Amino acid sequence: MAFGADRATKTRRGPAAVRVTGQAGRVSTPGAANGKKEQGLAQRQGRSRQTATAGRGQRRHRDEEGILPVLAKAAREIEVRAQRGDILRTTFQVVAGLVREERNRVKADASITEGRREAELKRLDGVAKILAQVAGAEPSLFDLLDPDAEMTDSARALKREMQVAAGMEPDPEVERPRDGAAAVRQERQVVPRSVVSAQLANPFLAPTPEAAEPRLPRDRRLTGWELLTPLLTSFENAAPGAVSCMDLPAPDPGLRMPAGLSLMAHQAGVVAAAARGHRTFLLADEPGLGKTAQALLAAKAADAYPLLCVVPSVVKTNWAREAARWTPSRSVSVVHGSGEDIDGFADIIVVNYEVLDRHIGWMSTHGFRGMVLDEAHFIKNKQSQRSQHVIEIADHVRKRVGRPLMMALTGTPLINDIDDFRAIWQFLGWIDAKHPRPQLLAALEETGLTPLDREFSRSARQAVIDLGIVRRRKVDVAKDIPARRIADLPVELESAAARSIQGAERELAKRLLKRYDSAVAARAERSGTRIEGIDEELVRRVAGGELSETAGTTKGENVFALVRRIGQAKAALAADYAAQLARNAGKVVFFAKHIDVMDTASEVLDSRGIRYSSIRGEQTSAVRQRNIDAFVNDHDVAVAVCSLSAAGVGVNLQVASNVVLAELSWTYAEQTQAIDRVHRIGQEMPVTAWRIIAAQTIDTKIAGLVDAKAGLAARALDGSDEEVLSAADVQLEALVALLTEQLAKRDG
Repeated sequence: MAFGADRATKTRRGPAAVRVTGQAGRVSTPGAANGKKEQGLAQRQGRSRQTATAGRGQRRHRDEEGILPVLAKAAREIEVRAQRGDILRTTFQVVAGLVREERNRVKADASITEGRREAELKRLDGVAKILAQVAGAEPSLFDLLDPDAEMTDSARALKREMQVAAGMEPDPEVERPRDGAAAVRQERQVVPRSVVSAQLANPFLAPTPEAAEPRLPRDRRLTGWELLTPLLTSFENAAPGAVSCMDLPAPDPGLRMPAGLSLMAHQAGVVAAAARGHRTFLLADEPGLGKTAQALLAAKAADAYPLLCVVPSVVKTNWAREAARWTPSRSVSVVHGSGEDIDGFADIIVVNYEVLDRHIGWMSTHGFRGMVLDEAHFIKNKQSQRSQHVIEIADHVRKRVGRPLMMALTGTPLINDIDDFRAIWQFLGWIDAKHPRPQLLAALEETGLTPLDREFSRSARQAVIDLGIVRRRKVDVAKDIPARRIADLPVELESAAARSIQGAERELAKRLLKRYDSAVAARAERSGTRIEGIDEELVRRVAGGELSETAGTTKGENVFALVRRIGQAKAALAADYAAQLARNAGKVVFFAKHIDVMDTASEVLDSRGIRYSSIRGEQTSAVRQRNIDAFVNDHDVAVAVCSLSAAGVGVNLQVASNVVLAELSWTYAEQTQAIDRVHRIGQEMPVTAWRIIAAQTIDTKIAGLVDAKAGLAARALDGSDEEVLSAADVQLEALVALLTEQLAKRDG
């Protein structure tokens, strides 16, 4: 494994920032690839240290011992590769975690002098600054900084290599790898006993007559054309009002449903399409429109058993329940850990992304006839391990079955940019790593057009949609769901906290202004001309420089640290409002990003005598589901205190009609996902999301920016002509607004 050789993640996003030592945004499983190169670099570093010691023939200076030089060298490798567009996600997460551990150790070590402590903390700050600058160009790295973020096998093995290279005792729970990531994967591969029995009972899989790929014309006009970029662009630049849903057949009136259950018309259309032979679906209905039921019943209609369902860990138990509810005649088994308790003969097998690495071997050969990917945007980074595992299994399923049922479910298929489509399309078999696959290529050939033709974009987009994109909005297909609204609730922070935060905001504004003035002066010196008014382009450059150059430093403030402090300062106020709602309006869902904000909310609710359930990322699936059940079923449990990462997707909390958003999201999609845990099919009350805004702080600017811009999916799938901002854009625009306001005050 290596200190810097993950497979490249090409980034096109704007600058951002992060404080490495603090809590970090959402919890997500990091991707790591090419671990063998990482191990090689780790071993070379270890050998170089040993050689240097032998060459000198004496003990190295303390500054060259221990973990610090190992971290510094790894951080420099991360920085160098990032400058080439290669994001080393595994190395980034491991180095950030070791920096955090080493910082805590140094602070607690009573055996070192204050001078030594200060020097070591300063060196750790230098490593943290490098990481923060890399994160400034790749906002998804924020997810890896949370202490509770899932570590892959490659990350655990890399951490051990770095600890060994530093002369430290490695973490005891990580086995020594034989040959990097490949060895780790081989060592951790499991084949549950019941799976062996099932495969021995059915060793041969009959070929499917539908397996043949479509025949391409001999005279192919698209030979040699680069087609993926035009295909993606056709969605990114879709005309306003363009529809993004394949033609679906009328619902089958004879469809038999389990007792007490029924489907809405939009759900039944997907089931009917599967029954008539359609086999690939990007089911991108807005959250809350019942995608789980559609997938399970489509699998039943297509007789796609055994069926593999890959889902986030937070909804694994719920998927098993829903499968038993909608397809009671089919057996369901859930994979936990190494899968000792799995039923290999089950019709439906549910597994979470995080343990795929242990089961990829047998899952690739088990003979699955269908595969469902829930929250499919989880694989948007094609270089992550979970994306590669999912795609590898999907490719094996297609080879063995021919035309299996493949369904990608996500209410937010696009988070950062249009490239988020690539991994999902590849999972569905529409494209490979570089080209359209035969079915899509044949459809493009049938248009008779090339990318030079004006009509190609529209026709190519439709060709992709016809492969199975299904996108419906609540306003169009579920008018009986009561309305929802987002209500901003300005709060006045406690005076000391308000003064501190406002002071930090002023310092940030002054620093931006100083940067701007320096840039103006430098331009005037070079060109001899003076800028009149506010140079908007220069403002944006200064804001971008602030994000990328000062993020993560221990001096002053940056926008992320500022928003973090605001969240902490308003936590008790948000919890108090949730308590008032619970007493007067019924059950309430309280969302926060960070653990300490959730802890504060729990303390406030305890002091008010209000019972609550806590839904967090560090909980086991069983504990999490027990807490969800308590909130849903126990009348006395009035509040669900939820992590955005653990409960923001795939959880049904419609028993409540009020949502409190204690911390602001950087993206419209994340905010919407949280609200739609309540605003979904079955909701009988109007839903109100109360967004807690700290008055007279940058909170108000961020809220306005998130509201003013629609999600990326609105343009690509819903035909919206609204401008799109990603999370990085919102961060940049917040600083642009802050600097512009300061310039206007000074120059006005």
